[in-house]
Amino acid sequence: MAQSSKEVILLNISGKDKPGLTASLMDVLSQYNVNILDMGQSVIHQDLGLGILFEVPKESKSSSILKDLLFKSYELGTHIKFTPVPIEKYEEWVSNQGKKRYIITLLAPKLTASNLSQVARVIVEQKLNIDTISRLSGRKSLKKKDNISKAVVEFTVRGTPIDITAMKQALLNIASGSDFDIAFQEDNVYRRTRRLVCFDMDSTLIQTEVIDELAEKAGVGTKVKKITESAMHGEIDFKESFRQRIALLKGLDEAVLKEIAENLPITEGAERLLHTLKQYGYRTAILSGGFTYFGNYLKAQLGIDYVFANELEIKNGKLTGHHLHEIVDGKRKAELLELLAFKEDIHLEQVIAVGDGANDLAMLEKAGMGIAFHAKPTVKASAQHAISVNGLDTILYLLGFRDREINN
Repeated sequence: MAQSSKEVILLNISGKDKPGLTASLMDVLSQYNVNILDMGQSVIHQDLGLGILFEVPKESKSSSILKDLLFKSYELGTHIKFTPVPIEKYEEWVSNQGKKRYIITLLAPKLTASNLSQVARVIVEQKLNIDTISRLSGRKSLKKKDNISKAVVEFTVRGTPIDITAMKQALLNIASGSDFDIAFQEDNVYRRTRRLVCFDMDSTLIQTEVIDELAEKAGVGTKVKKITESAMHGEIDFKESFRQRIALLKGLDEAVLKEIAENLPITEGAERLLHTLKQYGYRTAILSGGFTYFGNYLKAQLGIDYVFANELEIKNGKLTGHHLHEIVDGKRKAELLELLAFKEDIHLEQVIAVGDGANDLAMLEKAGMGIAFHAKPTVKASAQHAISVNGLDTILYLLGFRDREINN
């Protein structure tokens, strides 16, 4: 006799993964014209976890379906479990689909149970539900030395945090007390359609402040470094500090610039990041309070699309102690970021900005994703995201890339 009302059944299959397993189970279900309401699968160390939520049509008998599934499961050597789902519970689950989703990404040389426990506890305290947990990094060998230097796990959570500010702070506190980074972001359409990445140059793309190196060559290193530190901490107006510093470089030979450019220390992960971004069609830019001479050198070396920085005046092969054109300070960086977004015909939410100093704050705030990279404390505290432990290629994981999609 046909059923008088609909039935919803959750099917859980576990056991050793093998080719054709899902196809065999679907063959059984297809004979009864069931409707698949949801399904998910994960495989950890060849151990399968497969869940199928299905609706039994009125004309079919659930007992026949379950009997055939049990027999097929026995043939496949898997374990099977059936759970009836009340229609009211199913509808409640469906109603949760409209809730916001967030992404929490953990990045570390290695992840421990303690790391995951602390993060999961914050999620629980904020009344959020974990939808999925995914590994973005490759599998690391326990015997062989390989090039997988970090472990990356992504949580997708759903709901409305009780206090989103307190949640972000709790996650930052966990990260600051351990050797790993945590990123928290809303899972929206912009997260999947970022198109432009704008970088600060000194202490971001390269691991040095070029003006300090020029000053050392000019014999005024201590004086310039003192002004640089004051500017980076926001204690002195950038434009004024810029004029003071380049004035001290007067008379420096142009050949020194070439020597420094050829020996710039590229930041860990920068080449991997830029190569991957280019491969997937992202546009990239340097927006720097440094100098065009070095920005253009990096542009050629790393395949960057745009460079906006300060131009040193050079006459008769010597620095004059003056600059040409408008000074690129923090305000100008933010304006240039906005102009580039307009030129590329994209929304500001599709722009990523990366920097480390006080003069980067305006562009970090303007961008849809602002990342403080190995930044000063004041900058780290103000930015949406912070990377303090890992290299620049960490940004790829924040975009949802997996190691298998990244060209090493």
